[in-house]
Amino acid sequence: MRPALPFVAALLLAACATPRVPVIATGPATPPPAEVATVPERYVTIENPDDELDSLATWPTEDGAVWLIATAKNTHELVVFDADSGEQLRGVGRRGSGEGEFLRPNGVFVHGDLLLVSERDNRRVQMLSLPGFRPLGSFGEGLLRSPYGLWAHEPEPGELQVYVTDSFMDGADFRTVPPLSQLDRRVHRFRIDLQIGDPPQAHHLGAFGDTAPATALHIVESLHGDPAHDRLLVADEDARQGTALREYTLDGRFTGGGLQPGTFLAEPEGIALWACTAGTGYWIAVDQLRPLTVFRVFDRVSLAPRGAFSGQVTAWTDGVVLHAASTARFPAGALFAVHSDRAVAAFDLRDVARALDLDPACIQ
Repeated sequence: MRPALPFVAALLLAACATPRVPVIATGPATPPPAEVATVPERYVTIENPDDELDSLATWPTEDGAVWLIATAKNTHELVVFDADSGEQLRGVGRRGSGEGEFLRPNGVFVHGDLLLVSERDNRRVQMLSLPGFRPLGSFGEGLLRSPYGLWAHEPEPGELQVYVTDSFMDGADFRTVPPLSQLDRRVHRFRIDLQIGDPPQAHHLGAFGDTAPATALHIVESLHGDPAHDRLLVADEDARQGTALREYTLDGRFTGGGLQPGTFLAEPEGIALWACTAGTGYWIAVDQLRPLTVFRVFDRVSLAPRGAFSGQVTAWTDGVVLHAASTARFPAGALFAVHSDRAVAAFDLRDVARALDLDPACIQ
């Protein structure tokens, strides 16, 4: 969609003077529905129409800054921003199938100094070491057909479990959902041994996905887990079946729970967990609506709705990442969201908590 005209003018003026410096989201915009709060963006990065940004991750640097790393599917690279200012710092990688090269990078996840990037068209997950983006090898070749989303956690010291959605499709145009019998491979699980050798070694632990007609994972991309509650939420984006977030245990067992069809009016895209204490907090999930993205907030434990908000301009969001740690600009953390495939918007978590009357412990 096209942003409101005053905002477009501001972008153009800023781009002429300083093409990588973000602008503040101001000016009139189409108001969200009455039940959706408005939370103004703290900044929106300068638009790069050629990038087709998708997923986001953050990484705290040794000098106290925070990098915001985005996948750029169309230009086959990673784009690195300063998370506090929104300034674009660099691009990483190029089109190709070698180490440090990418073909349609989609998912991205950071654990410590390890960066994981899923590549749809290289059919792999590539591992890189931060801050230098040194390639550490890849995994999933021969198993993954169309990898999209990524999430990982460390169940034991030195062991990382990685979950990858695999949204392979049938037909000449790759738009046909495969038969139900094949949908038990929608999520793959890998184990990476972080303490054994360099590069890290990855092992396939299997794949899973429900195959019942009403609850199968038809079209998948985003997923996110909560080890404290043994919960993995996987987004099903197939509007023909009713979009939903399906709930699995971390070992791949479908629970029958989650956020059912009717919760989202459009495709559920990015998912983030806002952990306020060891066991409490909120889920934030994207409802990819026009003219403004709606960010829906749910209780961490019960999944009961706790409100929803939109920005002033943020639209057509794919990936999000929640950085709960304090930064110079965001003392209580920030939510970063892709805006219209070509920029990134930043929301202060203090603004979100106040607008939705959320637990004050989340911003202390």
